[in-house]
Amino acid sequence: MRLTVVAVGKLKQGPERELAERYRSRFDDLGRKLGFRGLDVHEIAESRAREAPARMAEEAAAIAAQVPDGAMLVTLDERGQSLGSVAFANQLGRWRDEQVSGTIFVIGGADGLSPELRRKGKLSLSFGAATWPHQMVRVLLLEQIYRAATILAGHPYHRA
Repeated sequence: MRLTVVAVGKLKQGPERELAERYRSRFDDLGRKLGFRGLDVHEIAESRAREAPARMAEEAAAIAAQVPDGAMLVTLDERGQSLGSVAFANQLGRWRDEQVSGTIFVIGGADGLSPELRRKGKLSLSFGAATWPHQMVRVLLLEQIYRAATILAGHPYHRA
Protein backbone atom coordinates (compact mmCIF):
# COMPACT_ATOMS: atom_id res chain seq x y z
CA MET A 1 0.00 0.00 0.00
CA ARG A 2 1.30 3.42 -0.95
CA LEU A 3 0.63 6.33 1.41
CA THR A 4 0.18 9.85 0.09
CA VAL A 5 -0.27 13.15 1.89
CA VAL A 6 -2.07 15.76 -0.21
CA ALA A 7 -1.78 19.18 1.39
CA VAL A 8 -3.08 22.57 0.34
CA GLY A 9 -0.22 25.06 0.55
CA LYS A 10 3.52 24.75 0.36
CA LEU A 11 6.03 24.30 3.14
CA LYS A 12 8.73 26.93 2.79
CA GLN A 13 12.36 26.14 3.47
CA GLY A 14 12.95 25.98 7.20
CA PRO A 15 12.55 23.80 10.25
CA GLU A 16 9.01 22.60 9.44
CA ARG A 17 10.05 21.37 5.99
CA GLU A 18 13.18 19.72 7.41
CA LEU A 19 11.21 17.95 10.13
CA ALA A 20 8.48 16.83 7.71
CA GLU A 21 11.13 15.43 5.37
CA ARG A 22 12.91 13.69 8.24
CA TYR A 23 9.74 11.78 9.24
CA ARG A 24 8.88 11.02 5.60
CA SER A 25 12.29 9.54 4.89
CA ARG A 26 12.33 7.60 8.18
CA PHE A 27 9.00 6.05 7.19
CA ASP A 28 10.32 5.10 3.75
CA ASP A 29 13.24 3.21 5.30
CA LEU A 30 11.05 1.27 7.73
CA GLY A 31 7.80 1.15 5.77
CA ARG A 32 9.20 -0.83 2.85
CA LYS A 33 10.18 -3.61 5.27
CA LEU A 34 6.57 -3.65 6.49
CA GLY A 35 4.95 -3.94 3.06
CA PHE A 36 4.28 -0.25 2.40
CA ARG A 37 5.32 1.03 -1.02
CA GLY A 38 6.37 4.50 0.07
CA LEU A 39 5.10 7.81 1.32
CA ASP A 40 4.62 10.72 -1.05
CA VAL A 41 3.69 14.32 -0.35
CA HIS A 42 1.81 16.36 -2.96
CA GLU A 43 1.31 20.08 -2.46
CA ILE A 44 -1.76 21.77 -3.94
CA ALA A 45 -1.72 25.50 -4.62
CA GLU A 46 -4.01 27.56 -2.41
CA SER A 47 -7.04 28.90 -4.25
CA ARG A 48 -7.13 32.63 -4.90
CA ALA A 49 -10.93 32.79 -5.14
CA ARG A 50 -12.47 35.67 -3.20
CA GLU A 51 -15.09 33.71 -1.25
CA ALA A 52 -14.41 30.81 1.13
CA PRO A 53 -16.90 28.38 -0.48
CA ALA A 54 -15.34 28.97 -3.90
CA ARG A 55 -11.82 28.50 -2.46
CA MET A 56 -12.83 25.23 -0.81
CA ALA A 57 -14.49 24.00 -4.02
CA GLU A 58 -11.43 24.80 -6.15
CA GLU A 59 -9.09 23.15 -3.66
CA ALA A 60 -11.40 20.11 -3.39
CA ALA A 61 -11.30 19.66 -7.18
CA ALA A 62 -7.50 19.79 -7.16
CA ILE A 63 -7.37 17.32 -4.26
CA ALA A 64 -9.86 14.93 -5.90
CA ALA A 65 -7.61 14.79 -8.98
CA GLN A 66 -4.90 13.30 -6.72
CA VAL A 67 -7.12 10.50 -5.36
CA PRO A 68 -7.01 7.32 -7.46
CA ASP A 69 -9.92 4.89 -7.61
CA GLY A 70 -9.84 2.35 -4.80
CA ALA A 71 -7.77 4.48 -2.44
CA MET A 72 -8.79 5.08 1.17
CA LEU A 73 -9.38 8.78 1.72
CA VAL A 74 -8.49 10.11 5.18
CA THR A 75 -9.32 13.72 5.92
CA LEU A 76 -7.67 15.83 8.61
CA ASP A 77 -10.41 17.85 10.21
CA GLU A 78 -10.99 19.42 13.63
CA ARG A 79 -14.34 17.57 13.78
CA GLY A 80 -12.70 14.20 13.10
CA GLN A 81 -11.86 11.34 15.44
CA SER A 82 -8.97 11.62 17.83
CA LEU A 83 -7.24 8.26 17.44
CA GLY A 84 -4.43 7.11 19.67
CA SER A 85 -1.18 6.13 18.01
CA VAL A 86 -1.73 2.39 18.48
CA ALA A 87 -5.27 2.56 17.03
CA PHE A 88 -3.96 4.58 14.09
CA ALA A 89 -1.16 2.04 13.50
CA ASN A 90 -3.64 -0.83 13.68
CA GLN A 91 -5.89 0.85 11.10
CA LEU A 92 -3.00 1.35 8.67
CA GLY A 93 -1.94 -2.25 9.27
CA ARG A 94 -5.48 -3.52 8.53
CA TRP A 95 -5.67 -1.57 5.27
CA ARG A 96 -2.23 -2.85 4.28
CA ASP A 97 -3.25 -6.44 5.11
CA GLU A 98 -6.50 -6.01 3.14
CA GLN A 99 -4.31 -5.00 0.19
CA VAL A 100 -5.79 -1.54 -0.17
CA SER A 101 -3.86 0.03 -3.04
CA GLY A 102 -3.30 3.35 -1.33
CA THR A 103 -4.27 5.64 1.49
CA ILE A 104 -4.55 9.36 0.78
CA PHE A 105 -4.34 11.76 3.73
CA VAL A 106 -5.78 15.19 2.95
CA ILE A 107 -4.90 18.45 4.72
CA GLY A 108 -7.10 21.32 3.60
CA GLY A 109 -6.35 24.99 3.21
CA ALA A 110 -7.03 27.85 5.59
CA ASP A 111 -10.80 27.49 5.08
CA GLY A 112 -10.74 23.74 5.67
CA LEU A 113 -12.07 21.00 3.41
CA SER A 114 -15.28 21.20 1.44
CA PRO A 115 -18.21 19.30 3.00
CA GLU A 116 -18.39 17.08 -0.11
CA LEU A 117 -14.76 16.05 0.24
CA ARG A 118 -15.16 15.40 3.97
CA ARG A 119 -18.14 13.11 3.24
CA LYS A 120 -16.05 11.05 0.80
CA GLY A 121 -13.46 10.29 3.48
CA LYS A 122 -13.36 6.77 4.90
CA LEU A 123 -11.85 8.22 8.09
CA SER A 124 -11.63 11.73 9.47
CA LEU A 125 -8.82 12.45 11.92
CA SER A 126 -8.36 15.29 14.37
CA PHE A 127 -5.26 16.30 16.29
CA GLY A 128 -7.46 17.84 18.97
CA ALA A 129 -9.81 20.78 19.33
CA ALA A 130 -7.05 23.38 19.00
CA THR A 131 -6.50 25.15 15.71
CA TRP A 132 -3.12 24.17 14.27
CA PRO A 133 -1.17 25.85 11.48
CA HIS A 134 -1.31 23.68 8.37
CA GLN A 135 2.48 23.36 8.38
CA MET A 136 2.35 21.83 11.87
CA VAL A 137 -0.52 19.49 10.93
CA ARG A 138 1.65 18.12 8.14
CA VAL A 139 4.55 17.53 10.53
CA LEU A 140 2.22 15.94 13.12
CA LEU A 141 0.68 13.66 10.48
CA LEU A 142 4.03 12.54 9.09
CA GLU A 143 5.30 11.86 12.61
CA GLN A 144 2.22 9.76 13.38
CA ILE A 145 2.63 7.81 10.14
CA TYR A 146 6.26 7.10 11.06
CA ARG A 147 5.22 6.21 14.62
CA ALA A 148 2.59 3.82 13.21
CA ALA A 149 5.32 2.04 11.25
CA THR A 150 7.46 1.72 14.38
CA ILE A 151 4.49 0.29 16.29
CA LEU A 152 3.79 -2.23 13.53
CA ALA A 153 7.49 -3.19 13.50
CA GLY A 154 7.71 -3.52 17.30
CA HIS A 155 10.38 -0.80 17.30
CA PRO A 156 11.08 0.91 20.65
CA TYR A 157 10.47 4.45 19.26
CA HIS A 158 6.89 4.22 20.55
CA ARG A 159 6.67 3.69 24.28
CA ALA A 160 3.16 3.71 25.70
